[in-house]
Amino acid sequence: MKKFNFIVLLAILICTSTWAQEKPAEKPIPEPEVFISNQTVRINGVNHTLKTRAGTMLLRDENNEPIALHGFTAYFKEDGPSKRPIIFSFNGGPGSSSYWLHMGVMGPKRIVVNDPGYTKAAPYELVNNEYSILDIADVVMMDPIGTGLSIPVGKAEGKDFWGVDQDIRAISLFIMQFLKEYDRLQSPKYLLGESYGTMRNAGVMNYLLDRGFALNGVVMVSAVFDLRSLAFPVQESTSYLVHFPTYATTAWYHDKLKNKNPNLEAFVDEVRKFTEEEYMPALFKGGRLSDAEKSALATKLEHYSGVSKDYWLRANLRVKAQEFFNELLREEGMTVGRLDSRFIGINPFPQNQYAITDPQSDAISPAYTAGFLDYFHRDLGVSKKLNYKTSAYSSPGFKWDWSHKGNEGWGSMISINTAIDMADAMNKDPHVKVLIMNGYYDLATVFYGVEHTIDQMNLRPEIRKNIIMTYYEAGHMMYTHLPSLVKFKKDLADFIKDTMH
Repeated sequence: MKKFNFIVLLAILICTSTWAQEKPAEKPIPEPEVFISNQTVRINGVNHTLKTRAGTMLLRDENNEPIALHGFTAYFKEDGPSKRPIIFSFNGGPGSSSYWLHMGVMGPKRIVVNDPGYTKAAPYELVNNEYSILDIADVVMMDPIGTGLSIPVGKAEGKDFWGVDQDIRAISLFIMQFLKEYDRLQSPKYLLGESYGTMRNAGVMNYLLDRGFALNGVVMVSAVFDLRSLAFPVQESTSYLVHFPTYATTAWYHDKLKNKNPNLEAFVDEVRKFTEEEYMPALFKGGRLSDAEKSALATKLEHYSGVSKDYWLRANLRVKAQEFFNELLREEGMTVGRLDSRFIGINPFPQNQYAITDPQSDAISPAYTAGFLDYFHRDLGVSKKLNYKTSAYSSPGFKWDWSHKGNEGWGSMISINTAIDMADAMNKDPHVKVLIMNGYYDLATVFYGVEHTIDQMNLRPEIRKNIIMTYYEAGHMMYTHLPSLVKFKKDLADFIKDTMH
């Protein structure tokens, strides 16, 4: 019996020794790197010197375990503790880095593009950004994990960050730890997100508040909170209704309307009224709509959209955005932009039902990409050995988890709605204000969809007043349009000053 026990013990020791040898060693945690430089921006005739840090910060989880190197670029007016406002800014995607906002409006330099045409190849024009908010606030450009220089470390994997709730948590952890690291806990705090970054904002503002970090203000650029407004789900009318006013503004811009109202804002109000009082009841009626009623409505849809009555009738009064891109200028062999419908491009397949490219993205992406990388490595001094990823889409295993706490049981990604998070935060903190900036020609996140979502948030009137809506005669990235860029700066500056008191 003793001999048997000895043999068993020996076998266990051998197996344990073998397992220990075969167990892969944990990956070493790479050291964060920060590259420091001084940048200058001239605004309203005054030069502002900025102490700039670009690189990564070691991000830790709630148990103080390292989980990521989080990339950022921070522009400070001064070092150390400060009560100067600080804005955390990011783009969307999900899966996009922050270089669009960085080089379009937030940083000390901006890329000049040929709005609303195609920008020629390099050399690109990089100029002083006199419309930056850096004269009023410090800015931290954030790159979510998988973008920029941001990577998972330790035991963490990409899937721990790639999802609605995972992303909200990671962004919030970075903000809380950054404020502590750079002695900015007493600074007035702001979020500024674009596109999916607004869905993120709505969740982050609530996540931070629940952990004792109240925000002074939240800025939503080209917002969407409820994905049902964009997805055109089967037997659901909301998407068709909320897109229609932007179809109308697009037709207005491209002179596809007869006897159009010359005042854009007055025209938009007219289209809102038609949508609510005539188009919506007709779609709600559905199959009970008579042929005569359909014909009369299709005539009005043509009047406001520039798309023929016959097309509307063939589509059963429901036209998806991808179809509208191709249809409006089909006879000219052109297609309009999704991100900004002022932009037009060649339609190589005019017989197609759907557009296959986005002229606005095609027109400006090379300038932004090459211009930013040149600035990042040359002006900010970030090592050229480090690869800045403009998006996470090429990352191995990148897949977004669309489930969201509070939306359980709602179905698929088209049911995701973070407006509930924003409403919760605004009810718990009646001082926080939200600025929503909308482009009239944005067919990616349509302005009427945002208006509809806000109207359904069930906010008390005194809380509803804390949401400010501004509008621009441009698209998703309204800052590529110089008059809108000027207005963007004024609206943002006024918002920050208002929330400081």
